[in-house]
Amino acid sequence: MLVKDQLNRDIDISRPFNRIISLVPSLTELVIYLGLEEKLVGITKFCIHPEGLKKTKTIVGGTKQVHLDKIRDLKPDLILCNKEENTLEMVQDLEKICQVHISNIITFSDSLELIKKYGLLFEKEKKANELVSELSKKNSSFQANLSSKKIKVAYFIWRRPWMVVGGDTFINSMLELNGWENIYKGSEGRYPEIDLELLKDQNPDLILLSSEPFPFQQKHIDEIRVFSNARIEIVNGEFFSWYGSRQLKAFDYFKELQLYLSMPL
Repeated sequence: MLVKDQLNRDIDISRPFNRIISLVPSLTELVIYLGLEEKLVGITKFCIHPEGLKKTKTIVGGTKQVHLDKIRDLKPDLILCNKEENTLEMVQDLEKICQVHISNIITFSDSLELIKKYGLLFEKEKKANELVSELSKKNSSFQANLSSKKIKVAYFIWRRPWMVVGGDTFINSMLELNGWENIYKGSEGRYPEIDLELLKDQNPDLILLSSEPFPFQQKHIDEIRVFSNARIEIVNGEFFSWYGSRQLKAFDYFKELQLYLSMPL
């Protein structure tokens, strides 16, 4: 029996998958949430959730570079990748070892679709459908209580060069889910480089500095404040960029963040 991954590639599920490698932190967390920890044999150095996982699983590299020899030695029957996180060259090398399932997450709906696909892949449909139902309820409840006021936002992910989130990204979808307008949505590239001196011209109401991949601190707030009068806050990047089961906690975080931002400085 064949099923499609999120790039419309065929995956043979005629036999159960008993040795899984995940090369994306959020996918690792999702696999474990679905009750597959014993079948997960390899992860990346960035797979930090749940806590202590790296002590019990083989680390095969990062998201952009892996040790193919380590992966071969683990004798996997399925490797989980993501279009954005992992490179085409990596996937091509991995496909010589075993089947590779590729996710492609741009929207909240894409995340729900992936959960359902994993339910089918791993014979965990009941658990997956329950998660989809819970996330859908949380989203509906969150949307029902959002302010109608439009806030223009810039979301920074890197320094030297300064980089922000553009359109066609999961983070942009999370900004829109919060009712915010990403001022760089229409910029060229998914993560455009910007000149801080031009930030005032964009006139954002709110500037968010992500905790990852660059670890922004107060000194970086001070740097940016020279070029903008917007409110500037450091936010937990995991809740804006991790999909799957991590979003169960994301909606609670978003509620707290919205409340905090509604309070005067």
